Parts: sequence; structure tokens; C-alpha cells
Amino acid sequence: MLPSISFLLAATALAIVPGPGIAYVVARTVAGGRAEGVASSVGTAGGGMVHVLLSALGLSLLIAESPVLYSAIKYLGAAYLLYLGLKILLARAEATDVPRVARAGAKKAFRDGIVVEALNVKTAMFFIAFIPQFVSPTHAFAPQFILLGTICVLLNTGADLVAVFAASRFLASEAKARRERLLSRVSGIVMIALGLFVALSDKHR
Repeated sequence: MLPSISFLLAATALAIVPGPGIAYVVARTVAGGRAEGVASSVGTAGGGMVHVLLSALGLSLLIAESPVLYSAIKYLGAAYLLYLGLKILLARAEATDVPRVARAGAKKAFRDGIVVEALNVKTAMFFIAFIPQFVSPTHAFAPQFILLGTICVLLNTGADLVAVFAASRFLASEAKARRERLLSRVSGIVMIALGLFVALSDKHR
């Protein structure tokens, strides 16, 4: 039950693209230093795992009740990935600006990270749209979902930690902004490609 190369490539590409999660931990770093940024990153990882576990349980129950729901999830997921890809490609550059947050201390940053991520409905929607496309119909759904979801969380947390350490060394610049816009375009294209692949594939449960 090893993750596919296509999953690892897609998950890595999506993890390294600057977005709200990275902007949040960078803002924590700017406000409270490296320790607060790291604590915030670990906290958001915990919140992400809440979504992974709840989504795995919920989808497993739905699919057990009606196998037809697998196809519905597949096409809804494809549509959502297409929507996210187009939204990223059409977004203004200012969307990746770092938000302003107050200094809070490492413990509070950790707790805030859990709460912020656990209450982020967009995270749940992304996991539900993205992960089922890489689940094998020949194995139990929930263990695969949890494994792939955990890998996503670890990749995202790794990218957050890199951003935290980089934030303490580098200041915003025109070159940095250009790189972020390029990465955002790559992320949008990846999501659109995944959405089209899922919609056109013949994989059924």
C-alpha cells in the first residue's frame, strides 16, 4: 500500500507553493521569531491531521453505504480541483502577501495553529477532493486515506518550516514576488491537470 509516484509528485508540488498556510506561519515568525513560527507550523500540522482522520472516517461510511458515492466524490473532487486551479491562476499577486499578526508566544502560537487549521473548511474540502483520486479500489479506503493524508500533512509542514527559517533571513523583494507568482501558476496548472485526469479516468470502486 505504498503511495504512487504521481501522488508524491502532485502532493510535493502543491505543498511548496506559497499560500495562506505558509503566509500564516511566516507572519507568526515575523511577529514572534523562529520559535513561534515553528510552534505555529506544528500546530497547523495537528489541525491538518484532524481533517485527515475525520474525512477518512466520514468518506468510508458514505462509500460503505453506497458504492455509487465513490463516483460522485470523484467528479465533485475533479470539479473542485479545477476550480482551485483556475482560482490560483486568476488570483492577484497580493493574495500571497503576509498577513499581520500579533506576537503571542510559542505555546499560544501552537494552540492557535491547531484551532486555525482544524476550523479551516477549505482544508477539509481539499483533502476530500484530492486524496480519493489516489486511493486503490482493491484495498480498504480508510487506511489508505489516512496514510496519504498524513504524507500531505508532513509535506505541508516541511514546506512551512522551510518558510519559517527562510523568513528570518530574507526580506521581501521583487525577485521573491516573481518566484511566488511563478510557483502559484505551477500550482494552478497542477490542480487543473489533476482535475482533468480525474474526470477523464476510468477508475471505479
